[in-house]
Amino acid sequence: MLNLHGSVAVIPYSDIKSVHFVREFEPTRQVEQQAFLTRPKLDGLWVRMRFRDEDLLEGVLPNNLLQLEHFGFTVTPPDYTYNNQRLFIPKAALKEIQVLGVVGSPLRLPRRKSKEKPPQDQIKLFE
Repeated sequence: MLNLHGSVAVIPYSDIKSVHFVREFEPTRQVEQQAFLTRPKLDGLWVRMRFRDEDLLEGVLPNNLLQLEHFGFTVTPPDYTYNNQRLFIPKAALKEIQVLGVVGSPLRLPRRKSKEKPPQDQIKLFE
């Protein structure tokens, strides 16, 4: 890891809980939201992650299996307007991950067409 002063620190992979991709490096005093207050509006898989230290975090994973990574998950946090834009969560840091829902699925069920014909005595206005 390269810090703001330009020195390099080596951190063992097993000690990493999450890597935050931030907008600014200045620390904020605001408390980060750990869960969605309502159903997320971002497309993807809504997941809840339980870390080894029993912390919980919700996020949205891309709904594309080609974007899944071997070593962990890149998620969008619940409050993406906060300083954290994306988080990388190593698989080794997790105890459990649950899918809570699929948001914005491109799969749409076809609508059933009514097989009933309108009655013969119905007024035909547009014919």
